[in-house]
Amino acid sequence: MSLSLVLALVWALAANVLAMIPSKDNHWTRAYILIGIGIPLLGYVTYENGPWIGLLVLAAGMSVLRWPVRYLLRWVRRQVGQEKA
Repeated sequence: MSLSLVLALVWALAANVLAMIPSKDNHWTRAYILIGIGIPLLGYVTYENGPWIGLLVLAAGMSVLRWPVRYLLRWVRRQVGQEKA
């Protein structure tokens, strides 16, 4: 197993542990930190293991951080909807 996949698994484990700890801001600070670490890590995984494994790791990360992804999609839809008017 490559170093990048080991780091991705450690990231996923840390994300799950952080999700179990109570938070006053609904885990948003932790989500931003995980996103900041996860994006370069995703690039590293894709570089070492190819695009298909990179897509699998992306899907796994999106399943862990599903609320930021939902809010991003809602924001994008609003921005696209405003351009049509």
